[in-house]
Amino acid sequence: MAKKAKTTCNILMYSHDTYGLGHIRRTLAIATQLAGPHVNILILTGSPLAGRFSLGENIDFVRIPGMIKKTNEEYLPLSIRINPDHALCIRKNIITATAKAFAPQIFIVDKEPLGLKKEVLPTLQWMKSRLPTTRTILGLRDVMDDAETVRRDWEEKGVYSVLDELYSEIWVYGDRSFYDPGLEYAIPEPVNRKLIYTGYISREVPDQTAVLRLRSKLKVKTEDKLVAVTTGGGGDGASVIKAYLDMLEAAPVPFRSVLVTGPFMPRKDRETARKRAERLNVQIYGFFPRMEEVLAAADLVVSMGGYNTVCEIMSQKTVSLLIPRETPRREQLIRAQILAERNLADYLPLSRLSPELLREKIFALLENPGAFKNAIAQFPLTGISAMQERVSRYCVKA
Repeated sequence: MAKKAKTTCNILMYSHDTYGLGHIRRTLAIATQLAGPHVNILILTGSPLAGRFSLGENIDFVRIPGMIKKTNEEYLPLSIRINPDHALCIRKNIITATAKAFAPQIFIVDKEPLGLKKEVLPTLQWMKSRLPTTRTILGLRDVMDDAETVRRDWEEKGVYSVLDELYSEIWVYGDRSFYDPGLEYAIPEPVNRKLIYTGYISREVPDQTAVLRLRSKLKVKTEDKLVAVTTGGGGDGASVIKAYLDMLEAAPVPFRSVLVTGPFMPRKDRETARKRAERLNVQIYGFFPRMEEVLAAADLVVSMGGYNTVCEIMSQKTVSLLIPRETPRREQLIRAQILAERNLADYLPLSRLSPELLREKIFALLENPGAFKNAIAQFPLTGISAMQERVSRYCVKA
Protein backbone atom coordinates (compact mmCIF):
# COMPACT_ATOMS: atom_id res chain seq x y z
CA MET A 1 0.00 0.00 0.00
CA ALA A 2 1.34 3.45 -0.93
CA LYS A 3 2.39 5.65 1.96
CA LYS A 4 0.03 8.54 2.49
CA ALA A 5 1.67 11.92 1.76
CA LYS A 6 1.97 14.29 4.67
CA THR A 7 -0.19 17.39 4.52
CA THR A 8 1.63 20.69 4.19
CA CYS A 9 0.93 23.10 7.04
CA ASN A 10 0.89 26.85 6.43
CA ILE A 11 1.91 29.32 9.15
CA LEU A 12 1.39 33.04 8.57
CA MET A 13 3.34 35.46 10.75
CA TYR A 14 2.74 39.20 11.09
CA SER A 15 5.47 41.61 12.19
CA HIS A 16 4.50 45.27 11.87
CA ASP A 17 8.11 46.57 12.08
CA THR A 18 7.71 50.31 12.42
CA TYR A 19 10.98 50.85 14.23
CA GLY A 20 14.23 49.01 14.84
CA LEU A 21 15.28 45.43 14.16
CA GLY A 22 13.83 43.58 17.13
CA HIS A 23 10.49 42.51 15.64
CA ILE A 24 11.82 41.11 12.38
CA ARG A 25 14.79 39.37 14.05
CA ARG A 26 12.48 37.74 16.62
CA THR A 27 10.04 36.71 13.90
CA LEU A 28 12.82 35.22 11.77
CA ALA A 29 14.31 33.38 14.76
CA ILE A 30 10.93 31.75 15.44
CA ALA A 31 10.22 31.04 11.77
CA THR A 32 13.58 29.34 11.24
CA GLN A 33 12.87 26.85 14.01
CA LEU A 34 9.21 26.19 13.19
CA ALA A 35 9.63 25.69 9.43
CA GLY A 36 10.22 22.23 7.99
CA PRO A 37 9.78 20.12 4.84
CA HIS A 38 6.02 20.04 5.41
CA VAL A 39 5.65 23.40 7.18
CA ASN A 40 5.57 26.60 5.12
CA ILE A 41 6.01 29.96 6.79
CA LEU A 42 5.06 33.26 5.19
CA ILE A 43 5.98 36.48 7.00
CA LEU A 44 4.10 39.76 6.60
CA THR A 45 6.56 42.53 7.44
CA GLY A 46 7.05 46.25 7.04
CA SER A 47 10.79 46.04 7.73
CA PRO A 48 12.92 47.60 4.98
CA LEU A 49 15.72 45.20 5.98
CA ALA A 50 13.79 41.94 5.64
CA GLY A 51 15.60 41.07 2.42
CA ARG A 52 19.03 41.48 4.03
CA PHE A 53 18.59 38.46 6.27
CA SER A 54 19.06 34.94 4.97
CA LEU A 55 15.83 32.94 5.02
CA GLY A 56 15.72 29.23 5.69
CA GLU A 57 13.98 26.73 3.45
CA ASN A 58 10.19 26.91 3.31
CA ILE A 59 10.24 30.53 4.54
CA ASP A 60 9.35 33.62 2.52
CA PHE A 61 8.01 37.08 3.21
CA VAL A 62 5.50 39.55 1.84
CA ARG A 63 6.68 43.14 2.17
CA ILE A 64 4.02 45.64 3.16
CA PRO A 65 4.78 49.38 2.88
CA GLY A 66 6.99 50.47 5.77
CA MET A 67 5.78 52.96 8.35
CA ILE A 68 7.81 54.96 10.85
CA LYS A 69 6.53 56.11 14.22
CA LYS A 70 6.37 59.90 14.69
CA THR A 71 4.50 59.78 18.01
CA ASN A 72 2.83 56.92 19.91
CA GLU A 73 -0.27 57.29 17.73
CA GLU A 74 1.07 58.89 14.54
CA TYR A 75 2.85 56.95 11.80
CA LEU A 76 4.22 58.12 8.48
CA PRO A 77 5.16 56.14 5.34
CA LEU A 78 8.82 55.16 5.48
CA SER A 79 9.64 55.38 1.76
CA ILE A 80 6.73 56.19 -0.51
CA ARG A 81 5.33 59.74 -0.48
CA ILE A 82 1.63 59.17 0.04
CA ASN A 83 -0.95 60.05 2.66
CA PRO A 84 -0.48 57.96 5.86
CA ASP A 85 -4.09 56.76 5.73
CA HIS A 86 -3.56 55.62 2.14
CA ALA A 87 -0.42 53.71 3.15
CA LEU A 88 -2.25 52.06 6.04
CA CYS A 89 -5.10 51.10 3.71
CA ILE A 90 -2.62 49.42 1.34
CA ARG A 91 -1.04 47.53 4.24
CA LYS A 92 -4.42 46.36 5.52
CA ASN A 93 -5.51 45.13 2.09
CA ILE A 94 -2.25 43.24 1.50
CA ILE A 95 -2.50 41.56 4.92
CA THR A 96 -6.10 40.48 4.35
CA ALA A 97 -5.52 39.31 0.78
CA THR A 98 -2.43 37.32 1.78
CA ALA A 99 -4.29 35.58 4.61
CA LYS A 100 -7.16 34.64 2.30
CA ALA A 101 -4.85 33.28 -0.40
CA PHE A 102 -2.47 31.46 1.96
CA ALA A 103 -5.22 30.02 4.20
CA PRO A 104 -2.93 29.30 7.14
CA GLN A 105 -3.52 26.69 9.81
CA ILE A 106 -1.74 29.00 12.28
CA PHE A 107 -1.61 32.81 12.31
CA ILE A 108 0.97 34.34 14.68
CA VAL A 109 0.75 38.08 15.39
CA ASP A 110 3.82 39.71 16.94
CA LYS A 111 3.32 42.10 19.87
CA GLU A 112 0.44 44.27 18.63
CA PRO A 113 -2.91 42.47 19.25
CA LEU A 114 -4.72 44.61 16.66
CA GLY A 115 -1.74 45.26 14.42
CA LEU A 116 -0.58 48.76 13.55
CA LYS A 117 -3.60 51.09 13.71
CA LYS A 118 -5.91 48.01 13.85
CA GLU A 119 -4.74 46.75 10.44
CA VAL A 120 -4.85 43.07 11.50
CA LEU A 121 -8.37 43.24 12.95
CA PRO A 122 -10.20 42.55 9.63
CA THR A 123 -8.02 39.46 9.06
CA LEU A 124 -8.72 38.12 12.54
CA GLN A 125 -12.44 38.67 12.03
CA TRP A 126 -12.36 36.98 8.61
CA MET A 127 -10.54 33.97 10.05
CA LYS A 128 -13.05 33.56 12.83
CA SER A 129 -15.86 33.61 10.28
CA ARG A 130 -14.33 31.73 7.33
CA LEU A 131 -11.37 29.76 8.78
CA PRO A 132 -12.63 28.83 12.25
CA THR A 133 -10.10 25.98 12.62
CA THR A 134 -7.12 28.35 12.19
CA ARG A 135 -5.26 28.88 15.45
CA THR A 136 -4.80 32.62 15.98
CA ILE A 137 -1.88 33.33 18.28
CA LEU A 138 -0.61 36.55 19.82
CA GLY A 139 3.10 36.54 20.68
CA LEU A 140 4.10 38.93 23.48
CA ARG A 141 7.63 39.71 24.64
CA ASP A 142 8.32 39.30 28.37
CA VAL A 143 7.57 42.96 29.20
CA MET A 144 5.46 45.29 27.06
CA ASP A 145 5.66 48.46 29.19
CA ASP A 146 4.83 49.49 32.72
CA ALA A 147 1.55 47.98 33.90
CA GLU A 148 -0.43 51.23 34.14
CA THR A 149 0.41 52.25 30.56
CA VAL A 150 -0.48 48.86 29.07
CA ARG A 151 -3.75 48.61 30.99
CA ARG A 152 -4.82 52.09 29.89
CA ASP A 153 -3.81 51.47 26.26
CA TRP A 154 -5.58 48.12 26.07
CA GLU A 155 -8.74 49.53 27.63
CA GLU A 156 -8.85 52.46 25.20
CA LYS A 157 -8.31 50.24 22.13
CA GLY A 158 -10.64 47.43 23.18
CA VAL A 159 -7.80 44.91 23.25
CA TYR A 160 -9.22 42.82 26.09
CA SER A 161 -12.33 41.91 24.10
CA VAL A 162 -10.24 41.08 21.01
CA LEU A 163 -8.04 38.76 23.08
CA ASP A 164 -11.18 37.07 24.35
CA GLU A 165 -13.05 36.77 21.05
CA LEU A 166 -10.44 36.52 18.28
CA TYR A 167 -7.33 34.82 19.71
CA SER A 168 -6.94 31.12 20.41
CA GLU A 169 -3.72 31.42 22.44
CA ILE A 170 -1.33 34.06 23.78
CA TRP A 171 2.33 33.09 23.88
CA VAL A 172 4.43 35.06 26.35
CA TYR A 173 8.10 34.88 25.39
CA GLY A 174 9.29 35.06 28.97
CA ASP A 175 9.35 33.47 32.42
CA ARG A 176 6.26 33.91 34.57
CA SER A 177 8.34 33.99 37.76
CA PHE A 178 10.26 36.97 36.32
CA TYR A 179 7.28 39.01 35.15
CA ASP A 180 3.63 37.99 34.90
CA PRO A 181 1.71 39.94 32.20
CA GLY A 182 -1.50 38.21 33.23
CA LEU A 183 -1.26 39.81 36.65
CA GLU A 184 0.49 43.07 35.69
CA TYR A 185 -1.87 43.89 32.82
CA ALA A 186 -5.05 42.79 34.65
CA ILE A 187 -5.96 40.24 31.99
CA PRO A 188 -9.44 38.80 32.76
CA GLU A 189 -9.58 35.15 33.83
CA PRO A 190 -11.12 33.72 30.60
CA VAL A 191 -8.29 35.35 28.62
CA ASN A 192 -5.68 34.56 31.25
CA ARG A 193 -6.31 30.86 30.64
CA LYS A 194 -5.03 31.36 27.08
CA LEU A 195 -1.60 32.53 28.28
CA ILE A 196 1.25 30.13 27.64
CA TYR A 197 4.66 31.12 29.04
CA THR A 198 7.18 29.75 26.59
CA GLY A 199 10.33 31.11 28.20
CA TYR A 200 12.95 33.25 26.45
CA ILE A 201 13.76 32.56 22.80
CA SER A 202 17.16 31.07 21.99
CA ARG A 203 19.15 32.15 18.95
CA GLU A 204 21.64 30.45 16.68
CA VAL A 205 25.00 29.76 18.29
CA PRO A 206 27.90 30.04 15.81
CA ASP A 207 30.62 27.41 15.76
CA GLN A 208 33.99 28.18 17.31
CA THR A 209 35.67 28.45 13.92
CA ALA A 210 33.44 31.37 12.92
CA VAL A 211 34.01 33.07 16.27
CA LEU A 212 37.80 32.76 16.04
CA ARG A 213 37.72 33.97 12.44
CA LEU A 214 35.84 37.12 13.48
CA ARG A 215 38.18 37.81 16.40
CA SER A 216 41.09 37.52 13.98
CA LYS A 217 39.37 39.88 11.55
CA LEU A 218 38.91 42.37 14.39
CA LYS A 219 42.63 41.98 15.28
CA VAL A 220 41.81 40.60 18.73
CA LYS A 221 44.62 38.45 20.11
CA THR A 222 43.98 35.32 22.15
CA GLU A 223 44.88 37.07 25.41
CA ASP A 224 42.85 40.21 24.58
CA LYS A 225 39.42 41.05 25.95
CA LEU A 226 36.81 42.25 23.47
CA VAL A 227 33.91 44.58 24.31
CA ALA A 228 31.10 44.72 21.75
CA VAL A 229 28.71 47.68 21.77
CA THR A 230 25.39 47.40 19.97
CA THR A 231 22.33 49.64 19.97
CA GLY A 232 20.00 47.32 18.05
CA GLY A 233 18.38 49.23 15.21
CA GLY A 234 20.19 52.33 16.43
CA GLY A 235 17.36 54.83 16.11
CA ASP A 236 17.82 55.98 19.70
CA GLY A 237 21.32 54.66 20.37
CA ALA A 238 23.50 57.67 19.54
CA SER A 239 23.96 58.66 23.20
CA VAL A 240 25.26 55.19 24.09
CA ILE A 241 27.78 55.20 21.25
CA LYS A 242 28.84 58.75 22.14
CA ALA A 243 29.37 57.92 25.82
CA TYR A 244 31.43 54.84 24.92
CA LEU A 245 33.65 56.81 22.54
CA ASP A 246 33.99 59.57 25.16
CA MET A 247 35.20 56.90 27.57
CA LEU A 248 37.78 55.59 25.08
CA GLU A 249 39.05 59.11 24.39
CA ALA A 250 39.37 59.99 28.08
CA ALA A 251 42.01 57.37 28.92
CA PRO A 252 43.56 54.20 27.46
CA VAL A 253 41.73 50.90 28.13
CA PRO A 254 43.19 47.37 28.29
CA PHE A 255 40.70 45.81 25.87
CA ARG A 256 39.62 45.91 22.24
CA SER A 257 36.28 47.28 21.04
CA VAL A 258 33.83 46.72 18.18
CA LEU A 259 30.78 48.95 17.66
CA VAL A 260 27.59 48.18 15.71
CA THR A 261 25.53 51.37 15.52
CA GLY A 262 22.46 49.91 13.81
CA PRO A 263 21.10 50.87 10.38
CA PHE A 264 18.46 53.26 11.74
CA MET A 265 20.83 55.57 13.58
CA PRO A 266 20.53 59.04 12.00
CA ARG A 267 23.13 59.45 9.28
CA LYS A 268 24.78 62.45 10.92
CA ASP A 269 25.24 60.59 14.23
CA ARG A 270 26.47 57.47 12.44
CA GLU A 271 29.03 59.42 10.43
CA THR A 272 30.27 61.29 13.50
CA ALA A 273 30.69 57.99 15.34
CA ARG A 274 32.53 56.44 12.38
CA LYS A 275 35.09 59.26 12.22
CA ARG A 276 35.71 59.15 15.98
CA ALA A 277 36.04 55.36 15.96
CA GLU A 278 38.54 55.48 13.10
CA ARG A 279 40.71 57.95 15.03
CA LEU A 280 40.68 55.52 17.95
CA ASN A 281 41.43 52.53 15.70
CA VAL A 282 38.10 50.94 16.70
CA GLN A 283 36.14 48.76 14.27
CA ILE A 284 32.64 50.12 13.64
CA TYR A 285 29.75 48.76 11.55
CA GLY A 286 26.35 50.15 10.68
CA PHE A 287 24.79 46.70 10.25
CA PHE A 288 26.15 43.21 10.88
CA PRO A 289 23.98 40.45 9.38
CA ARG A 290 25.41 37.69 11.61
CA MET A 291 25.22 39.54 14.88
CA GLU A 292 25.40 36.30 16.85
CA GLU A 293 29.07 35.98 15.82
CA VAL A 294 29.87 39.41 17.27
CA LEU A 295 28.11 38.60 20.55
CA ALA A 296 29.79 35.19 20.82
CA ALA A 297 33.23 36.66 20.08
CA ALA A 298 32.90 39.28 22.80
CA ASP A 299 33.90 38.95 26.46
CA LEU A 300 31.38 41.66 27.33
CA VAL A 301 28.46 43.15 25.43
CA VAL A 302 27.15 46.67 26.05
CA SER A 303 23.62 47.12 24.70
CA MET A 304 20.37 48.93 25.35
CA GLY A 305 18.51 45.87 26.58
CA GLY A 306 15.81 45.32 23.98
CA TYR A 307 14.16 41.88 24.17
CA ASN A 308 15.74 40.57 21.01
CA THR A 309 19.28 41.66 21.89
CA VAL A 310 18.98 40.21 25.39
CA CYS A 311 17.94 36.82 23.99
CA GLU A 312 20.80 36.88 21.51
CA ILE A 313 23.34 37.74 24.22
CA MET A 314 22.09 35.04 26.61
CA SER A 315 22.13 32.47 23.80
CA GLN A 316 25.86 33.13 23.42
CA LYS A 317 26.37 32.92 27.23
CA THR A 318 28.10 36.32 27.17
CA VAL A 319 28.22 38.72 30.13
CA SER A 320 26.41 41.98 29.39
CA LEU A 321 25.89 45.53 30.56
CA LEU A 322 22.46 46.89 29.66
CA ILE A 323 21.84 50.62 29.23
CA PRO A 324 18.03 50.71 29.02
CA ARG A 325 16.06 53.66 27.76
CA GLU A 326 13.20 54.86 29.93
CA THR A 327 11.09 56.62 27.27
CA PRO A 328 8.81 56.35 25.36
CA ARG A 329 8.41 52.93 27.02
CA ARG A 330 9.84 51.57 30.26
CA GLU A 331 10.05 47.94 29.14
CA GLN A 332 13.85 47.98 28.70
CA LEU A 333 14.36 49.38 32.20
CA ILE A 334 11.96 46.87 33.78
CA ARG A 335 13.66 44.00 31.91
CA ALA A 336 17.14 45.18 32.93
CA GLN A 337 16.13 45.38 36.60
CA ILE A 338 14.64 41.87 36.49
CA LEU A 339 17.75 40.38 34.88
CA ALA A 340 20.12 42.25 37.20
CA GLU A 341 18.33 40.85 40.26
CA ARG A 342 19.22 37.36 39.00
CA ASN A 343 22.80 38.13 37.89
CA LEU A 344 21.83 37.54 34.25
CA ALA A 345 23.08 41.04 33.35
CA ASP A 346 24.20 44.28 34.96
CA TYR A 347 22.62 47.60 34.05
CA LEU A 348 23.12 51.35 34.02
CA PRO A 349 20.00 53.44 33.27
CA LEU A 350 20.35 55.68 30.23
CA SER A 351 19.41 58.66 32.40
CA ARG A 352 22.54 58.06 34.54
CA LEU A 353 24.90 57.27 31.66
CA SER A 354 28.29 58.99 31.75
CA PRO A 355 31.75 58.00 30.45
CA GLU A 356 32.97 57.67 34.05
CA LEU A 357 30.17 55.35 35.22
CA LEU A 358 30.38 53.38 31.98
CA ARG A 359 34.10 52.80 32.50
CA GLU A 360 33.53 51.75 36.12
CA LYS A 361 30.86 49.21 35.15
CA ILE A 362 32.85 47.76 32.23
CA PHE A 363 36.03 47.33 34.25
CA ALA A 364 34.13 45.65 37.11
CA LEU A 365 32.41 43.18 34.77
CA LEU A 366 35.60 42.29 32.89
CA GLU A 367 37.53 41.77 36.14
CA ASN A 368 34.83 39.84 38.02
CA PRO A 369 32.43 38.12 35.60
CA GLY A 370 32.09 34.89 37.61
CA ALA A 371 28.66 35.36 39.21
CA PHE A 372 27.16 36.49 35.91
CA LYS A 373 28.75 33.66 33.92
CA ASN A 374 27.43 31.07 36.38
CA ALA A 375 23.89 32.46 36.31
CA ILE A 376 23.82 32.73 32.51
CA ALA A 377 25.22 29.21 32.06
CA GLN A 378 22.39 27.75 34.14
CA PHE A 379 19.59 29.80 32.60
CA PRO A 380 17.36 27.78 30.25
CA LEU A 381 16.10 29.33 27.00
CA THR A 382 12.97 27.27 26.41
CA GLY A 383 11.00 29.49 24.03
CA ILE A 384 11.62 27.62 20.79
CA SER A 385 11.01 24.13 22.18
CA ALA A 386 7.80 25.30 23.85
CA MET A 387 6.54 26.82 20.59
CA GLN A 388 7.49 23.71 18.62
CA GLU A 389 5.43 21.64 21.05
CA ARG A 390 2.42 23.91 20.60
CA VAL A 391 2.75 23.93 16.81
CA SER A 392 3.04 20.14 16.70
CA ARG A 393 -0.55 19.98 17.99
CA TYR A 394 -1.80 21.69 14.85
CA CYS A 395 0.95 21.05 12.27
CA VAL A 396 3.00 18.06 11.26
CA LYS A 397 6.67 19.12 11.39
CA ALA A 398 8.80 16.55 9.64
